Amino acid sequence: MTPRYAVTPPAPGSLGSDVPDRELLRYLDALIRWKDERRAELDRLDQAALGLEDPAERAAVTPDVTLSMTLWQAVSDRVALILATWDSGRVGEAERRRITTLVWGSLEQPGSRGAGQALAVSLPEACRLSDSLASSLRSRLRLDGADPRAADRLVDLRQQLARIADQVALIPESRRASAAEVHALLERRVEDVAERVRRGGDVGGFLGPLEAEAATTERDLIVAASARAHAKADRAQATREVDELAARGQAVRALAERARAEVRPAPRLGVPDVTALGPVPSDPDGLTAYLYRLARVERALTQAHGEYAAALARRDDLAERARRVHAALTADEGASVAMGSLAEQTREALEARPTDLTRLEALVQAQETFARTMGMSL
Repeated sequence: MTPRYAVTPPAPGSLGSDVPDRELLRYLDALIRWKDERRAELDRLDQAALGLEDPAERAAVTPDVTLSMTLWQAVSDRVALILATWDSGRVGEAERRRITTLVWGSLEQPGSRGAGQALAVSLPEACRLSDSLASSLRSRLRLDGADPRAADRLVDLRQQLARIADQVALIPESRRASAAEVHALLERRVEDVAERVRRGGDVGGFLGPLEAEAATTERDLIVAASARAHAKADRAQATREVDELAARGQAVRALAERARAEVRPAPRLGVPDVTALGPVPSDPDGLTAYLYRLARVERALTQAHGEYAAALARRDDLAERARRVHAALTADEGASVAMGSLAEQTREALEARPTDLTRLEALVQAQETFARTMGMSL
């Protein structure tokens, strides 16, 4: 049965492993669908949250809406790096290993090391956390069409409990008792609701709070797992970060080459090579200094990624604006004739490689100004 909402696709391989091209392609296709569907759903949830009349209710859901948007952006940024490495399937073993490193490596943002709210989660974990938050928000906001039959909701809850059990198993045994107790209590409540359903009882008032608590529990466990990851800042962790940053660096360099080939002016930022830092030291003082330098590499990579991606996004935005204004002008024969030369120049500018963004923007703005002067809606 096709899921009602975006569900995280199973990720292939493990950190740095080699995965066959077809398996990677299936995952990338599913991940892109997940990303697009989740973005559309988050837009609906955001609008529903903004539409709440009670300020207290709106304030209660705003943090989860914000976190959901932040998670989606982190996933979207990582997907862009993966696609740059994938390069339309032109990959060998080294590129495939970099892709699985990007999939299973940490999405932790530069500058967040040591911060209480840092999320050192992998791409699949971020997607599952997004699923959990979206489920909670759907329940709390009662978005139209977001309230499936009780049986379907129970299936979703049982799947969520299985994920919670997996997270509980990751907690050190000496500190696992309280989380295991929460999981057991949720299981008993789910079975109680299931029994009420079997008897034909109304469970509408039970499912919403239960879904919200399960979603909160899963989120907290993922965040706790992230905090434990921060506590293991040892040589093995640093070595793993080097591998991740090396893969990110390769992907950002591919993105930079694409931007320089496709748009002008393009950023001229350098993309640091983490291997230039040398081997990871084993002594504590040396490791502390090394981790500081790693953080600087992270910041530089993120800045380069953002600026090169923004240059390409600017070209895409101008292309969409050109499409809209062309459609508006084409609908008016007189306007179409008057703007014919500008429209042709815009088409040529879009097709040129590298695309002159300054000239393209001027051409698009000229047509938009004319269209608005003529009273056209863009």
